[in-house]
Formats: sequence, structure tokens, C-alpha cells
Amino acid sequence: MKTIDIKKLLAELTLEEKAGLCSGADFWHTKAVERLGLPAIMVSDGPHGLRKIRQMPEQIGMGESIKAVCFPTAAALACSFDVALLYTLGGTLGEECQAEDVAVVLGPAVHMKRSPLCGRNFEYFSEDPYLAGELGASYVNGVQSRNVGTSVKHFAANNQETRRMSISAEVDERTLREIYLAAYETIVKKARPWTMMCSYNCINGVYSCENDWLLNKVLRGEWGFDGFVMTDWGAMNDRVKAVKAGLELEMPASGGMNDRLLVEAVNNGTLSIEVLDQAVERILTIVKRYYEGKVEGIVFDREEHHKLARKMAAECAVLLKNDGILPLKETTKVAFIGEFAVAPRYQGGGSSHINSFKVTNALDAAKGYSMSFAKGYEALNDEPDLSLIQEAVNLARDAEAAVIFAGLPDHYESEGYDRAHLDLPACQNVLIEEVLKVQPNTVVVLHNGSPVALPWVNKVKAILEVYLGGQAVGEATIDLLYGKANPCGKLAETFPLKLQDNPSHLNFPGTNRTVEYREGVFIGYRYYDAKAMDVLFPFGYGLSYTTFDYSDLGLKVINSDGASEQNGRLSMGDTDQLEVSLKVRNTGSVYGKEIVQLYVRDAEASVGRPPKELKGFLKVALAPGEEKTVTFLLDKRSFAYYSTDLGDWFAESGAYDILIGKSSREIVLEASIELQSSQKLPLIFDDRTTFADIMAHMDDPSLFYQLMAEGFTSAAGASMSSEERRMFMEIIKATTLHSARSLAGIGMPLDKLDAILESLKR
Repeated sequence: MKTIDIKKLLAELTLEEKAGLCSGADFWHTKAVERLGLPAIMVSDGPHGLRKIRQMPEQIGMGESIKAVCFPTAAALACSFDVALLYTLGGTLGEECQAEDVAVVLGPAVHMKRSPLCGRNFEYFSEDPYLAGELGASYVNGVQSRNVGTSVKHFAANNQETRRMSISAEVDERTLREIYLAAYETIVKKARPWTMMCSYNCINGVYSCENDWLLNKVLRGEWGFDGFVMTDWGAMNDRVKAVKAGLELEMPASGGMNDRLLVEAVNNGTLSIEVLDQAVERILTIVKRYYEGKVEGIVFDREEHHKLARKMAAECAVLLKNDGILPLKETTKVAFIGEFAVAPRYQGGGSSHINSFKVTNALDAAKGYSMSFAKGYEALNDEPDLSLIQEAVNLARDAEAAVIFAGLPDHYESEGYDRAHLDLPACQNVLIEEVLKVQPNTVVVLHNGSPVALPWVNKVKAILEVYLGGQAVGEATIDLLYGKANPCGKLAETFPLKLQDNPSHLNFPGTNRTVEYREGVFIGYRYYDAKAMDVLFPFGYGLSYTTFDYSDLGLKVINSDGASEQNGRLSMGDTDQLEVSLKVRNTGSVYGKEIVQLYVRDAEASVGRPPKELKGFLKVALAPGEEKTVTFLLDKRSFAYYSTDLGDWFAESGAYDILIGKSSREIVLEASIELQSSQKLPLIFDDRTTFADIMAHMDDPSLFYQLMAEGFTSAAGASMSSEERRMFMEIIKATTLHSARSLAGIGMPLDKLDAILESLKR
């Protein structure tokens, strides 16, 4: 254990040394100050495996990485809906980092899947911020339980690879808060990550690395982040602005150029020494934390970690379709078809690429079963190879069933570029169609990092989505196909019928300067549900080899002065909590796990809100016939939207529906709650304020109607009929204050209107 006295160091460091500590020594290390006994720390890519580079002095960070274990990627992990699994993965990687003297693993990446075309979607969890936040927080807690830090990335709004280093994401604040920042907020508050990594892009015209609103106001001021912020590699723009905005560490080394700019800024008074000292102190705090908690002599068992990767892959896989063909019997004569059966695509390309110490394939894992193999296609060639297809067709014809291993090759999705379409390679689609002509009992296993189009979906008997399932995906796939494991994953993203259905389609990837997030909060299932649009497979969907029944939904208000009823519903305040309980029973004949999903719908929203939003999930394991009670706890945030007028989260008074689903499209239980808000939106009166806005702030808006009706009726000299009164009231709602004086001559009672406005302001 190395003791580091931060205050003493700050007093002894020269200005040049302080500036130098704010950039890397090389591609993977912070700077050491040998004369003061300050060591460096190493950071390393992740997040689904350890990508520690064996860097030689003459290399620029691109040397070969050590042999390591590749676990399932985030796209797969999210389908587990299992916070305990993510914690286990984090702890496992933390152990490997301790053994390899890595202080910070760069991840997880928690961007929202705005478009299925994003080339790096395989590294991201979900289209849903609640799911991504809960899983990400559990992962971070797992890693940091081993006294190894994480760097949650890429903060923020980096939802595409096209021009990711220069594009400006144009996003309104409500959308940022509810969709693109929410997962980070959850992780910061629930897991206290050691570091955060800025994205390359601009947000509303300001680079993330020098965005004072993002880093100082929101991240630190509102959320309480107490670690340090680093750039993505090469993402620095203006070094002095960045330090002022709350960006401490520039990675990698800048060759001293930006260090000199910091020194110059302090000397000429454009940067205070106090701001620089604060940046250095934040970096030193993490260095101190790592070394004072470092455990020497850790040796981990790669084979044991490989076994864990196999179990995780099975937990993540999603059974998309099954017409009774799965699980296969060991004696069934099966034709395995496709190059991915022998060389599975199990991870994506780019900075997260792991040098796996071994990879298991399905063909080897199925030895001992009644199975034969045909290659069917070349992964590196999109065009159909007729000889390979014919060989596969002949094999399938003579079998009792065919399992085709399909998916996206490496060159289809990677860091650095986005996909052009949703299609599988033509060679695979042609292969599947030709096999189906001779073998109706066909199963497709998918290896991909993001949704794909499936033109043959209605013809095949079963589809097993294994995503990019890590180095043990071959063994896990066989476990699932033959019933040694029961599929229990559910989709963490929607599979659209076609690319044009995606809400970002007309605004992705934008121009050469900007990309506009015009769909606002309506991404993923929020949009598809709002449009009542058919999808290929909905968010939260997944089948099992058993069946589950839900019952006995109950609501209970916690921390209340006493439950009451409002409009015939159970009522709660926005400072209360709501306990939601239900029973889940395994009604099938085999052991299985079910993911129970809780959605909330604002039934009386005064602003545009999605039809439902995920606010709870739980994976429950059940033996045949077993029943368990599942409980969720909701608070104000579960019902709230972000009000830019209020500058805070706001749960408005009214009715909310509690929806329990097997997916976002299969709601099986439903109940309602009446929420009474203790907040009121601020009164903003200007020339565009309508009378409807005014009435929304009145305890009894009928008094306003009466006042207006009396004034106009008096001016008209006659009473109104009931139908005229109804029409009049609708017109009144839309009338603005700037129109009031124009209407004074025909009965608008301005003195009484002014009195109402003054009373509301008080």
C-alpha cells in the first residue's frame, strides 16, 4: 500500500508539473513525478474484456493486447435485464485489472441506441435510459468493488460514428435530460464512478470537453460527481477552456504542447492557479485511491472466467421465434450450416476488441450430437457462392432439421463508421431461402450487434438471437439449442420492420456540421408505441421453453400520512413512494427465468409524453409450478418529466397507469394511481400566454369561465345558449393576453383579469 499525501504534493509540485499531470504520459498512462514519489496509473480499454496493450516504446498505443477473456458485449448483456449479472461481470473484470495493474477500465458506454445504423451499437446497452442506467450502475459498482475505477463514456450524445469527432448534436434540454443524460445520472448517483470520459462531438455547438453546462453545472453541481473527467483519445479542443469547464485529464499525451498552454494561461492570468490545483487534486485523488487499495499477487483463472462467459452468454440470448422445434433432441439429425458455426462473430471492431485467449464454436461444442456441417457462405464475401449454397442444400435435404448460423460480418459494424442498411449479407439471405425450399424445419441463429432485417421471418421455425455473445458463445448456443439452458433474455431494443420506420431516419446522420434530434423524447419503443406502428420484434420481447402467468397486482402507498382515494383511485403525494407487487408463476414443465417489466403511463399528461416508459424490471427464476411475489418501489422520478420551465423533474397531478408487461407490447396487468403534486410550474405571463394557461394555475378555473361569460354576455345584451356557451369556452381557452385589450370594447373585463393575474403571481 502506497500512501500519497495530496496536500503535500500540491504544495511541492511546480506549475509545470501541475500542468503536465493534466495530460497523459503516453497512450495509456498518466504522468509520474519521480522526484516526489508520485506514481503513474494505467488505463485500459474495455468494457466487456480487458484490452491491455503491450506497448513498446516506439509504438503509439497500437501494440498487441494481452490474451484475455471476451465476455458478451453490452448489446447482449442488456438483454439479460439482470443487474446481478452485470455486477458479477464488473467484479470479474476488476479482478483481472488488479492482476494486470490497470487502475481504470474505460467503460461502460451508455449511449442510447437512437438509430440501429450506429456502427458502435454493439457496445451500448439499450434504447431505454432506465435500463441502461440500472445495468451500467451495477457494472460500475462491480468493477469498483475491486478498487479499480471505471470511466463511463462517452459523455454525451455520441449516438453515431459518422463525423463523431466534429458533429454537433442539436438536442433540446428536455430530450437531453430524459433520454441522453439519464443513464449517466443514474450511474453517477448510484455508483460514483471514478472517472467520466467526454465524447468527441459538440452538444448544441459546444464541444463536450469544454462544455461548462454539461460538466460543471450538471455533472458536478447537480449530480454530485466527485471523480475526474478525461477526454476521449484526441478529443481535446481548447485546453484552457476545458480545464475551466471541468475537464481534468487530456488523453493521450499532447507532446507537452497543451501543458505549456496551461502554464502560459496561469502566468498571464487567464486561468487561476486555484482552478488548475483543483484539476490536479481530482486526478491525484484517483491515483491515491488506486494505490492505497491495490492488492498484490492476484492471479485469476482464465478458464474459470471462460466458464462464466458461457453462462452469461446463455443468460443474454433472446429466443425470437419458436414454432415448437426447440429445444432440439440430441438424437435429431441436424445440419449445421454457416461459417459462423465454426468461426462465430462474437465481438465488435474497434477499441473494445479483445485478444481472446480462446474461442469456442458451435460445431465443436456439438460433438457427440447427430450433426453434420456445411459452410454455406464466406463471411468476407457478400455475394452468394452457388457451390457452397448447393452443398448446404444437399446436406439440409438429408437431415431432419437445419440450423443456419447467420449474422453480420466484422466489416458491417465497427467503431469508426455507421451501417448503411439493416440487411444481412445477400449470401446469407439467399442461403436461408434455398435451404427452406428443401428443409422446413429450419432454425436461424443470429450473430449481430444491432437489429437486422429478416425477410424470411415467417418461413423459419425458430430464431435464436445470440447477439455478440463473447468468446464462449459457441458453447452457450448449443446449451440453448438443445435445452441444457432455457432462453431467458429479452430485447433491450426494438427491431423495426424497416429502416424507414425508425424515428431518427430523416435526421440521421445529419449534415457535415450538425445532426438534429428532432424526434425528441420519442426514440425506440416510445415512438413506435406512440405511432401504434407494427414492429418486427418489440422492446422487452423474448420467448422461453416454459410459460409464465402473472396475477394479483397490488399497489401500496409508502411513507404517506395515510392512503386515500381521489377520483375513485388510490392517491399518493409526490414525496411518497409506491410499492407495486404481483405474483409470477411458472406454468410450464421446465425451470426458467422471466423478466417482469413495469411501465408507467401518464394518463392525463399536459405535455407530449410517450404512451409508456420503463420504470422497473426484475428477473425471477422459477421451477415448474413455483410462484413468487415480485415487488417494485416507485418514487416521484418514476412519474416525472423534465420541465425546462421549472428547471427540474416535475410529476404533475393526475392519473397514472401502472402497466406490468412481458414486453412493451404485451401488457398483462394494469392498475391506476392518482398523484397529487406538491410543485407548481412557474407562472410565465407574456403576450403569448393563453387563457388556458391561466386557468391551469387556478384552483377553480370555472370562476374564470364565469367571469368571461358574464362580461361578453353583458356586452351582447343577451344570455347564451348551452351550445353557444360551450363553443365560447373553447374560444376563450385559445385567447392570448395580447388580444385582451383589443377585446375590451366587447366585454373583456380587464380589471378583473388583472386581479386574477396578480393573485396567481402571489
